[in-house]
Amino acid sequence: MSKVPVIAIVDDDEAMREALSNLLQVMGYSTATFENAENFLAENPINAFDCLITDVKMPGMGGLELQKILHEMGSSMPVIIITSHTDPTTLQRALEEGAYAYISKPFADEELLQHLRLLLDFEPSRDGNVK
Repeated sequence: MSKVPVIAIVDDDEAMREALSNLLQVMGYSTATFENAENFLAENPINAFDCLITDVKMPGMGGLELQKILHEMGSSMPVIIITSHTDPTTLQRALEEGAYAYISKPFADEELLQHLRLLLDFEPSRDGNVK
């Protein structure tokens, strides 16, 4: 991938949104943050983002429902689920419905970054330029 990937972050926890956004921006990604799934969907996300990172449990629409709606809309955008809920049934459902990865909080930054590098084939150089 030659352009800088744009990662959408949907999480009701403001501190988590900011931490993820800061981490990804430092690593050379572009980010857009949303406090809920409804705001994300209002952005017409089908071709606007290269990847979605979302939480499972949020007020209103949760991450699994969001993933399902995107799929029904014809989106092929990869979804990474990040959650503190480690229920095996939820994990299985997320993966069966197409999630690229399911990461339990707390997690090491490198775990998320590794998934993104593999998924998006993007690695910024040490000087901040795209390879």
